[in-house]
Amino acid sequence: MLVWLNGTLTEEASIPVTDRGFTLGDGVFETILVDHGAACHWPRHCERLAEGAAVLGIPFDRAAGATAVRQVLEANRTEFGSVRLTLSRGGGARGLAVPPDPRPTLVAGVTTRSGQLAAPLSPVRVVTVRRTRRNEFSPLARIKSLNMLDNVLARAEAVEAGADEAILLNTAGRVAEAAAANIVVLLEGRLTTPPVTDGVLPGILRALALERLGVVERSLSPDDLARAEAVALTNSLSIQAVGRLDDRNLDGEASRALAAALCPLLTAGGDRSGSHPTGAFPPR
Repeated sequence: MLVWLNGTLTEEASIPVTDRGFTLGDGVFETILVDHGAACHWPRHCERLAEGAAVLGIPFDRAAGATAVRQVLEANRTEFGSVRLTLSRGGGARGLAVPPDPRPTLVAGVTTRSGQLAAPLSPVRVVTVRRTRRNEFSPLARIKSLNMLDNVLARAEAVEAGADEAILLNTAGRVAEAAAANIVVLLEGRLTTPPVTDGVLPGILRALALERLGVVERSLSPDDLARAEAVALTNSLSIQAVGRLDDRNLDGEASRALAAALCPLLTAGGDRSGSHPTGAFPPR
C-alpha cells in the first residue's frame, strides 16, 4: 500500500519522533469516503481541514492536499474505501511552545473496501457515557483534531457496557454527539440535531442533512433523547440506525427509515458542489 508523505509516494512512510502530531496530537485530519474512485464531498472536507488548521495556526496548502488525495487514490487504484488526510505542525523542540517557523507534515493514506457501501448498516446499540464529557467551550470541539482521547475513552466505556457506540453529553449535561458520529433524531415529528454550540463537531453529513433534509438544530437533553422516536448516527463513512438506546429498544423500522433517508448523502452523487479535488479527479 502506497502512502503520500510530503509530496512523495512511498511504501515505507516514516515521520520523525519529534513530529508534534506524534508527541502532542498537534494537527488535524479528514477521513473521506471513496466511491467509484472519487473522494466524496472533497471541497467540504478540504474547507473543514483548512478551518481546523487555521484554528491551530498550522499552514495548509489546499493544492497540496488535493494532489495528495488524487495521487494516493490513483497510485493504489482505490475504487471503494476511504482516504485519510493528516496534517501536523511538523517537528519541534521538546515542550508546548509553538515553533515560530513550522514545517508541516502532510500525509495521505487509503483503506480499501471490496465493493460499494451497503446502506444502511445494521442497527447498533448505544449508551450515554458518564465518565467523559464533551467540552463545548474548547475550540477543539469544532475541529477534527488529532487529539481524540476523549472519544477513545468514551468508546471504551460504551464497549465495557456491552454497546457499540457512545453518546457524549457536554459539561451542561446536554446531548452533544457520539464518539465517532453526529446524532440525528426524530423527536415530536421533527428531524433534529444538536447545535455546534453544544460541543458538536460540524460534520459533513450533518451539514448536508441540515441543507437538504429539513433537519433543524435544537439543544437536546437526555430526557429528549429518551423520548426520541428514531435515532441515527452520521459520519462521512457510514450511516447507522440506532436499535437500542441505553435501556430502551427503539422502533427499529423508524430508525432504519431515518438511516435510509440519510444514506444518499454519503456518496459523490449527493454533493452538488463537486466531489473530487480541483475538479480534475473524476470517478473511474
